[in-house]
Amino acid sequence: MKRLLILISCMIMFFPLPGKGQKVCCGTIDRITISPVELNEPRTIDVWLPEGYDTTRKYAVVYMHDGQMLFDSTATWNHQEWGADEIASELMAQNKIRPCIIVGIWNRSAYRYSEYFPEKTLDLISKWHHARMIRKMMQGKALGDVYLRFIVNELKPYIDSHYSTYTDWANTITIGASMGGLISLYALCEYPDVFGGAGCLSSHFPIIDPNFLRKHDNRVARAFRKYLVAHLPDPVSHSVYCDHGTETLDKWYGPYQEKVDKVISSKGYTGKNFLTVTYEGQDHSERSWRSRFDRPMVFLLSK
Repeated sequence: MKRLLILISCMIMFFPLPGKGQKVCCGTIDRITISPVELNEPRTIDVWLPEGYDTTRKYAVVYMHDGQMLFDSTATWNHQEWGADEIASELMAQNKIRPCIIVGIWNRSAYRYSEYFPEKTLDLISKWHHARMIRKMMQGKALGDVYLRFIVNELKPYIDSHYSTYTDWANTITIGASMGGLISLYALCEYPDVFGGAGCLSSHFPIIDPNFLRKHDNRVARAFRKYLVAHLPDPVSHSVYCDHGTETLDKWYGPYQEKVDKVISSKGYTGKNFLTVTYEGQDHSERSWRSRFDRPMVFLLSK
């Protein structure tokens, strides 16, 4: 009974609102405000529906992190965006991907690192470093597992019950950049029965500040790779896309990406279900991610 009351109290906080302030070139946005059970403040969700969205057909679902940066550069802090609506619309029009909707999950800036950090990595480092990371970098609490439970147990059931979606793992993918790339890969590992693919752009595989590390490997990055060895799902049924640029923050990523690539390949992933790309001259920005967003979409959602 108590569990039922908690569920009801959570669900009444899901209500669609017009996408106020969000301008899209293609399709429409439903804005949803959610008060998650385990997180302390409401979360904004933008649900993008393609032009001609039809409730008589089914759509794949793309769950994307940093949702406020996806659709409208006039509403973002740096005046950049992924152009997710234009690119997805174009790919569908060209019949390169399955029809899909995009669920943009807004971040909480103060807790972004904590929520996007692959939390079980902490179990693989010393207690001293574990405590230090939580104290120094995570506002006192690791929230990666809580964040994923919110997506899987609260957000996805709402999306599947209010929109015309395929609910299976083969039609459910997650995409993010930087720390959002980390949490996307972690989501695939933690919930392989929910997510069939992960798109990881400019993933922050150093885990902590690479400028401080000066390109050297570190115990936290090694711990995450150890986690991947134990938890990467079956490559027969799952896919991973990774990339990085060579400028600004991305200039540090090459050696870390290579080590992650080796782990993924060692688990049986091949060119059919694993793609890793280096983009010379591209940097760590929404502008760069927009320029190559079509690549993970096609790789993970090809018809």
